[in-house]
Amino acid sequence: MIRIDDLAFAHPGGGFRLDIPELEISAGSRTAIVGPSGTGKTTLLNLMSGILVPEAGAIRVEDENIAALSDTARRAFRIRRIGFVFQSFALVEYLTAFENILYPYHITGSLKLDDTVRARARNLAARVGLSDKLGRKPGALSQGEQQRVAICRALVTAPAFVLADEATGNLDPENKTRILDLLFEQVAAEGATLVAVTHDHELLERFDHVIDFAAFRQEPL
Repeated sequence: MIRIDDLAFAHPGGGFRLDIPELEISAGSRTAIVGPSGTGKTTLLNLMSGILVPEAGAIRVEDENIAALSDTARRAFRIRRIGFVFQSFALVEYLTAFENILYPYHITGSLKLDDTVRARARNLAARVGLSDKLGRKPGALSQGEQQRVAICRALVTAPAFVLADEATGNLDPENKTRILDLLFEQVAAEGATLVAVTHDHELLERFDHVIDFAAFRQEPL
């Protein structure tokens, strides 16, 4: 479960202020977040993952108030428990696609990289049509291929929570369906919770819950 209480956040230098009095996302659910661009949907995912810290309020992921953790503890929690699909992909340019998928295992000692994990990475890559691209670096991949690498990286640790920021935004209809199927199948298999920001309203019927971000107050500073 993810629960937010009395959250307040503002980016340094202005932009907007985000206030969420209360929000709860049930464990194992598939939740979509919709709303106009620039209203803080990505900011909310960053707060849920501990990338950003609120000015006030609590953000409980499982039983952990990640807003109260140190930088090091938040990072460790995120690597172990959260798979994040960044809108910008955030791939490491000097690593191959396969190395990027396995990247979480190289930045922490709490995850063990073994043949089972490598096989899982290859299977995920095959599911999204990347088997013949694993030796290529991001610069040699299309935007859609880079996005699929990022999705495989988010899923390879079998996380308890998957936070996806426009995970299907750069994909053609066939790959969009393929990716959404993969996300839903993987979270179901692991009993994980999926929170996905999307502008594609055609996909909403596939989610258990839809949060309209217009319900929250975003005030210009």
